[in-house]
This record gives sequence, structure tokens and C-alpha cells, in this order.
Amino acid sequence: MLNKSISSTHKAYLAGFLDGDGSIYVRLKPNPTYRYGFQVAPYIVLFQSSKSRVQFEKICTLISLGSLRERKDGILEYTIGREESLKCFLKWVKPYVILKRAQVELMQEIFHAKSKVKDKNDFAALMKLIHSFEELNYSKKRIQRRLTP
Repeated sequence: MLNKSISSTHKAYLAGFLDGDGSIYVRLKPNPTYRYGFQVAPYIVLFQSSKSRVQFEKICTLISLGSLRERKDGILEYTIGREESLKCFLKWVKPYVILKRAQVELMQEIFHAKSKVKDKNDFAALMKLIHSFEELNYSKKRIQRRLTP
């Protein structure tokens, strides 16, 4: 488990940043090498214009749990994708997040359910939780289909 600590002021700031310029979601990636045919891929992504690179890099350095990349459209993305890093970030922001509280709580519920998967029925229940992100998050590109194990 990560043992990184930051001030409560910074935690509140990061929660506001996630609420305003962030995204939290879990994807199911078809992958035949996984036991039930899918990889569970959770992410938190913070976005900022590359015009604000210096300031955004300071925020990314404060977090130090993910990686930064610049998209072709001039948007910077800071992505947290490792489960332990995600759990750490969620713990920081949960007391302060407002607009994405349901997503934070759902992500934590998904991590808990994932740790309890013992059979195909458990995995199907996990997939149902993951699909419930569709109701919480807006996506212009979402393909409306249900994946089943």
C-alpha cells in the first residue's frame, strides 16, 4: 500500500480539480488471457490545456501517482491507472469531492467486489457494477452494448 501523505488543503483542491476537470471510470477490455475473458481497467484522469503546462505539472508532481501525456489536440492528461494508486487518490479526495461523489463511491465498491471474485457469478456481479458507470458518466463516444462473461 502506498504511504504517501499530503495536506488536507491539497486533498480538497484535488477533489475540486477532479470534480471540474477530471474523469473517473472503469472499462471492461475484452482479453482472452484473463480468467473471465475481460480485463477490469479503472482510471482517474485529470485534464488541462497545454497552455497551463507549468501549473498542471506542479499538480501532477504533488499527486505523483500516475503519468502525464499531451494529446494531439493540445490537452494534457494525467492518468492514474494502477489499483493501489487509485485507492490512495480516492481516499484523499472522498471527504471533499462533491460532483463525482457517486463515481468515487462506485469505484471503491468495484475494488471491493473485484477482490471477492471467486467464480463466474461473482464476476458477472462485478460487471454489473462496472456497467452502472454508464448511468453516472457522460460519453459522446460510448458504444451502447453490454459485455458479458
